[in-house]
Amino acid sequence: MAYAPGLTGRLRLALILAACLAVAGCGSAARWDGRTAADTHVVRKGETLYSIAFRYGKRAEDVARWNRLGDGSLIYPGQVLVLSPGGAVRQTAGSNKRTTTTSSSRPRPLPDIPEQPAPGWTWPTSGSIDVEFGGKPGPGTGVLIDGRPGQPVLAAAPGRVVYAGSGLIGYGQLIIVKHNDTYLSAYGYNQTLLVREGHSVKRGQRIATMGAGPERKARLHFEIRKNGEPVNPRPLLPRR
Repeated sequence: MAYAPGLTGRLRLALILAACLAVAGCGSAARWDGRTAADTHVVRKGETLYSIAFRYGKRAEDVARWNRLGDGSLIYPGQVLVLSPGGAVRQTAGSNKRTTTTSSSRPRPLPDIPEQPAPGWTWPTSGSIDVEFGGKPGPGTGVLIDGRPGQPVLAAAPGRVVYAGSGLIGYGQLIIVKHNDTYLSAYGYNQTLLVREGHSVKRGQRIATMGAGPERKARLHFEIRKNGEPVNPRPLLPRR
């Protein structure tokens, strides 16, 4: 029985290695945030094309084009979306198998969407900017404007509401307005949402009421995105 300790050690090592491989396999299959790889996303219940694109700093129009989704309205839980123009995902009907096209079978690249001019911006609420673009607390992708609970939140430019909900962590009750194929604006930490997805809004229209942001302080998270990328809204807003 002198060999028992060595055998036990080898068995223990084998079990540890097997457990590590199992964990690694699970992690590559589906991560908690829905991603299966750096350039793909698995759609979860309640997500929209715009909320997914917003999370990754992409244009929804681009994600729709890369995945051949048309207007992007027909996405469904479990669907795999690519997040770059370098590939396309095919999903076999009636199965969970997903395959990525090879370079020889990829469709021709689609033309870029022409850049459109910025709309005429107005301030989304009264109050001073307490946290500048890139600052903390908050996601750092916009500015934090101080105010009072229930204060009106206004559309900064005319457009269409493409997201209204609380599915994006770190933004609270969030509204995203599409102004054209280049520009979006986003309004976070709302107390009450006064518009729904699909609603057309005018510049200066009341769309929400102000809620509490980080540190339980009444404020609005406001950001502008150009081609999916957050930009500093302060230079775009009128002087006051």
